Amino acid sequence: MLDKLERIKGNLQEETKAINTLKGAEQLRTKYLGRKGSINDLMKLIPTLPVEKRAAYGQQINSLKIEITDIIEGLIKKFSSKTIPKNKTEIFDITLPGKRPSIGKSHPLTQTIDDIKEVFARLGFDVAYGPEVESEYYNFEALNIPPDHPSRTDFDTFYIKGDILLRSQTSTVQIRIMEKQEPPIRIIAPGRVYRPDTVDARHSFMFHQVEGLLVDEGVSFADLKGVLNQFIKTYFGQDIKMRFRPSFFPFTEPSAEVDISCSLCRSKGCNVCSYSGWVEILGAGMVDPNVFKAVHYDAEKYTGFAFGMGVERITMLKHGIGDIRLFYENDMRFLSQF
Repeated sequence: MLDKLERIKGNLQEETKAINTLKGAEQLRTKYLGRKGSINDLMKLIPTLPVEKRAAYGQQINSLKIEITDIIEGLIKKFSSKTIPKNKTEIFDITLPGKRPSIGKSHPLTQTIDDIKEVFARLGFDVAYGPEVESEYYNFEALNIPPDHPSRTDFDTFYIKGDILLRSQTSTVQIRIMEKQEPPIRIIAPGRVYRPDTVDARHSFMFHQVEGLLVDEGVSFADLKGVLNQFIKTYFGQDIKMRFRPSFFPFTEPSAEVDISCSLCRSKGCNVCSYSGWVEILGAGMVDPNVFKAVHYDAEKYTGFAFGMGVERITMLKHGIGDIRLFYENDMRFLSQF
């Protein structure tokens, strides 16, 4: 037993000479003082000794353990001090206030969509979603836009393969909902849409839309005007005025472009409203009977209205933003303002 003690002490002295890093000192402590270390192995031998020799042998092990501990702690202290900068100004001051982590928040476009959903939720509209990859049938034909229709160019999009494409409008969701559900229907459909537009301050090949649909018995154009008037005044302010201009959309008849009084110049005229005092905000109209025919609704029994608005345009008008590209550049100087 004494030979083992002396052998451990001799090995420690030799290994200590080779230690020159803090990591090496930690490894040496594990080897001799760890749960599976040399000292613990010696302690396990005590029960095998004669009773009269156990106390003396235990004292020798404890003395060796104290000696090894002092040597190793001296090495750890020595090499730990080397990691502390000699220049006191470089030492971390624990009294300094910490750096507050930045808190994330929703993108301005997401905020606008949430605000729009909240307004229409008060009016009893549900939110519906659909796939961004669609077929020509849902994107065009079911919406009364046959292959030879001249308006199809305005809604052209990116084709993937055959008749599979990226949707150019969220009206596709309206068709899918009407196929599965009988009236009454009251939904809005937010989501991304795609069109091969040249990117500039007002256009992007990808943007966001929110379209709405209401179908029931006895729905009139007056109902459409009432719903849109309530949305516009809630979102933009009670002093905002609204007007309808005749227009054309293949899936609604009659159709209209909806303008609001410019919220930036208060109808006095500015570059945003082209000095007219009015800004186009969305398109709307009564659902065309041919759309009802595609989803097997009785056009003699049911009527409805639909509308669609660009989320980017709504956000730009709300906050006076002049370039749509700012939404997609991930510039925190811009995004942190919202």
